[in-house]
Amino acid sequence: MPRSLRSSAAALCLAALLAAPLLCPAQQTYPFQNKDLPVEQRISSLLSQMTLDEKILCLGTDPSIPRLGVKGSPQVEGLHGLALGGPGGWGGRSKLAVPTTTFPQSRGLGNTWDPALLQQLAAQEAEETRFYAQRSIDPRGGLVVRAPNADLSRDPRWGRSEESYGEDPYLVGTLSVAFVRGLQGDDPHYWEASSLMKHFLANSNENGRGGSSSNFDERLFREYYSVPFRMGIEQGGSQAFMTSYNAWNGIPMAANPVLKQVVIKDWGFDGIICTDAGALTNMVKLHKYYPDMPHAAAGAIHAGINQFLDNYQQAVRDALAQKLVTEPEIDQDLRGVFRVMIRLGMLDPAAAVPYARIGTGQSAQYPPWETPRARELARQATDESIVLLKNDRQALPLDRSRLKSIAVIGPYADRVALDWYSGTPPYAISPLQGIRDKAGSGVSVTFNDGRDGSSAQQAARTADVAIVVVGNHPTCDAGWNVCVTPSNGKEAMDRKTIVLEQEDLVKQVYAANPRTVVVLISSFPYAINWTQAHVPAIVHMTHNSQEEGNGLADVLFGDYNPAGRLSQTWPASMDQLPPMMDYDIRHGRTYMYFKGKPLYPFGYGLSYTRFAYSNLRSGSGPLQAGPSLKGSAQVSVDVTNTGKVAGDEVVQLYVKHMASKVERPQQELVAFARVTLRPKETKTVRMELKASNLAYWDTANHRWVVEKEPIELMAGGSSDNLSVQRVLQVEP
Repeated sequence: MPRSLRSSAAALCLAALLAAPLLCPAQQTYPFQNKDLPVEQRISSLLSQMTLDEKILCLGTDPSIPRLGVKGSPQVEGLHGLALGGPGGWGGRSKLAVPTTTFPQSRGLGNTWDPALLQQLAAQEAEETRFYAQRSIDPRGGLVVRAPNADLSRDPRWGRSEESYGEDPYLVGTLSVAFVRGLQGDDPHYWEASSLMKHFLANSNENGRGGSSSNFDERLFREYYSVPFRMGIEQGGSQAFMTSYNAWNGIPMAANPVLKQVVIKDWGFDGIICTDAGALTNMVKLHKYYPDMPHAAAGAIHAGINQFLDNYQQAVRDALAQKLVTEPEIDQDLRGVFRVMIRLGMLDPAAAVPYARIGTGQSAQYPPWETPRARELARQATDESIVLLKNDRQALPLDRSRLKSIAVIGPYADRVALDWYSGTPPYAISPLQGIRDKAGSGVSVTFNDGRDGSSAQQAARTADVAIVVVGNHPTCDAGWNVCVTPSNGKEAMDRKTIVLEQEDLVKQVYAANPRTVVVLISSFPYAINWTQAHVPAIVHMTHNSQEEGNGLADVLFGDYNPAGRLSQTWPASMDQLPPMMDYDIRHGRTYMYFKGKPLYPFGYGLSYTRFAYSNLRSGSGPLQAGPSLKGSAQVSVDVTNTGKVAGDEVVQLYVKHMASKVERPQQELVAFARVTLRPKETKTVRMELKASNLAYWDTANHRWVVEKEPIELMAGGSSDNLSVQRVLQVEP
């Protein structure tokens, strides 16, 4: 319909509604409604029917066009479970929070080293996302899920470390791919939900983030910071991501040419690129990169931004009026938004979309978060996320038959603290409750919050075992931009120290009872040097799971053999860290370039059993030097459970480049596998070594290169415990 006739057609619609309802534009049949037409043809049809005002409105996060009967899908939060409530009030502050299955924080999920598990829990989240978006009573949220966080936690002081899976690009990328696949599902035509990764790129400082610049060379861009995003797009199929607040080498990410030059051109991306909230304004007021809002809006649109989380409309209108941007340029960007909507089935009849019945009809009577499967997944994720940091003299697991009393002490023992991106769990089991339930009626379990040292010591002194639960609060237990405790951090606030203030409570309890177990529930690493040196047993887990207490009790009492592994290096002190704003990781960041001895290394974690490695070998394969990255080799290693109980081992494979022409990491993770072994059982673990994981970015020739060189393969249970090695020659 010509644009000049649309306003009169809309007026006629009301008059003709009863007599001839099909005259209304929303009820007409348009080519874009034909699911059998090619996608690009459908989008062209839709754009041709839209007014300029409608196009501007669709640059927001809800690309609905009521006049044409098009219902778009807004964005929702979902880092570790759909968030429609929680501390952030997601899903509409004016509405009551609704329950959703709530898993451990992303850092805890990273500590599982279990991509298969992450894919399953993301699938659970996708089902709940569809359920709430499609139910007829109080529909809530949308189908574009802001998850996973594919950022790399290069520094433990970063306030949003809890949102990242870890510091290693291959690990984070592998877990991100799994989460993307779980959210989007396995239907060949439609997605259950759309995965919108965040935040592209290299924003791991909170202080000054709105106007700061992360500076590093192109090699680190290609080989480190962008790896999880590239994997999420190329391997996972994500076609949506959010840009970060910061600049890269002086150019704000919301207007950075790399969006089109690399993400779209090189990686084949064709979907949603949105700003973070307020980033458009920041480019003028904080970065001072543009003189005014119209120039900033035009710069973002030229870069490929097609959704704004900002007050953008007037800026876009002014940019159009000043001829800084054209309507065809807006059309080109909007194509990415509608590609995602079509993949979600938003333009198709419900009968054609396999997920359209979730939350409707009889299925609305069976909320997915109330199923046994949802509870089992939350419990499994919690169990697998727990890391045993120390266990001298077999202090753990606890033997209920030999215990009469347990003192549970500490500020985080009787609560499940939720982070800013959490939803509202249907229930929450605190550590205290989990321990009481697991200990049973024959064991007296007392509680002391630890605020008074004397009473805490008295409680510990009279118990057979003292369990001290300490850590951080994920929102600092305070309002926005407020953190009273220096070691705490969150969004908008970096940590001032990595020393645990509550270690004084640990010292007091240990002095009263040497049979002390420390449970560190935290979003980030802590330099707990005294505790490591003195206390016999230390367990680490993250916040937020609805099964937090049950998972902890499973490990403390030996019903689950811990196998979580750290996904970030834990320094012994801040003196081991480069300055916060130094983004060149070669200066001593992450296990790949760390200088000195950390408190706990990357990949570290103990078990109630022991594992032995032998017979590391590599099979024949087309692993060849050059610009081709298609080859791979099979690497195998035998792993034996030499202990008396079954357990999981996280088998880790690293490489060291022995004759590279360029600076390479000291060691680099290239494959891993989480396997279960019965006592005395041996398994041959096979892992694929891809040529792409050996390549470096040749900046001069703008390509990836696998070098002709010997590489050392190293396998084991931690980056500092690689007990078997083998040299492999990469041939031309």
